[in-house]
Amino acid sequence: MDVELLARIQFAFTIAFHYIYPPLSIGIGLLMVVFESLYIKTKKEDYHILAKFWTKIFALTFGIGVVTGIVMEFEFGTNWATYSRYVGDVFGSALAAEGIFAFALESGFLGVLLFGWNRVKPWVHLVSTIGVFLGSMFSAIWIVVANSWQQTPAGYHIVGEGLMARAEITDFWAMVFNPSSVERIAHVWLGAFLAGTFLILSVHAYYILKGRFVAISKKAFKITLVVATVASLAQLVAGHASADGVAKNQPAKLAALEGHFEKKAPADLYLFGWVDKEKQEVTGLAIPGGLSFMLDQDFDTPVTGLNAFPEDERPSQLNAVFQFYHIMIAIGMFLIALTLLGSYLLLKKKLFDKKWLLWVFVFTALLPQIANQVGWFAAEMGRQPWVVYGLLRTDEAFSQAVSANQILFSLILFMAVYTLLFVLFVYLLNKKIKHGPYEEAADDDGDDDRPLTKEISEVVTG
Repeated sequence: MDVELLARIQFAFTIAFHYIYPPLSIGIGLLMVVFESLYIKTKKEDYHILAKFWTKIFALTFGIGVVTGIVMEFEFGTNWATYSRYVGDVFGSALAAEGIFAFALESGFLGVLLFGWNRVKPWVHLVSTIGVFLGSMFSAIWIVVANSWQQTPAGYHIVGEGLMARAEITDFWAMVFNPSSVERIAHVWLGAFLAGTFLILSVHAYYILKGRFVAISKKAFKITLVVATVASLAQLVAGHASADGVAKNQPAKLAALEGHFEKKAPADLYLFGWVDKEKQEVTGLAIPGGLSFMLDQDFDTPVTGLNAFPEDERPSQLNAVFQFYHIMIAIGMFLIALTLLGSYLLLKKKLFDKKWLLWVFVFTALLPQIANQVGWFAAEMGRQPWVVYGLLRTDEAFSQAVSANQILFSLILFMAVYTLLFVLFVYLLNKKIKHGPYEEAADDDGDDDRPLTKEISEVVTG
């Protein structure tokens, strides 16, 4: 294997593993704010218990996320030296802004969030919870801004020549609000909300099915289902806006996402299929002219296809890009259907009688994570062969001084360490879920069908 491919595999592995955790932190953080706000407004202890319980799980995801994210910054310098020099001014500004506006906010309030229970006034603790949540949101903003600049560069000029060329910012706000950043930020945020909410739905559905912590879990499930339903519907709008942006700014990527080859012709919208790169055809189920209609509300509108671009400027892994993109869409549509069905049954007061549906919610926790991962794979692989779209090719961006053996050795080490971290994460997460929301077990078998009365308050306070 050559250096470029190994460097790409290593970065893909480390960032994919890291990206398990930040979406969970953002999504759980949103519900922490909701639960704690409800506690302050209603003074009901069940919301206080839920806020404390999910804060513990938030802390776990936050900690693992920080540890696994540090590695990527070193990879920029070791494996992608030319790239780092080229985008250093842009990335440096975005990462500096992340440190000022995101990490400073998170770290400033994190201690109060984790250790301030019963030590500060409830409204002060709520402010700290909101601060940490906003910090995680701001962190996502600056990372997406940096990545979006690679997709749609703006607010820059190029200084230097050849390998010493680099992009230098001329307009900071043009760089921040580059043509794809706003809709991509919304898309990422909503994906994170879905990852966090579906984990919460999964855990509380499991408790209900097992007859543990039933009363409090029903309350948590109802609130979280409302948030998940809104987020899943909003994601449909954000996803469409993002696709429109790709059609305008990265037509070769859009053609790869939908397997459209003809230079200028109406494009079908595939529900599923298989791309044959050599024959330049897709076998599958499609809506004739569907993509044209989605982009221009006209089934006959021509769409730019892959044959309009030189062969060396098209994504090479066409079928992989197509499959990843359609898996993301399929999961998104399934989540919309599931949350709408759950919301309908909730309104009819029949939701908790449908055990089969609760089991679906238990196992659906993985789907938003899969959608987030394959969505990023489609976005990044669809940008190829460019690491900075239209400006810097991937095969020119990796470090010339690093050997394939060095990257392979470090990749094996990363895999071993990350596997241990993942096992630790699953073990601790499982331990916290088994323990449940209460500081002490309600009774020997953990059953807790009782209403939340003084007896439970006494259990919580010890």
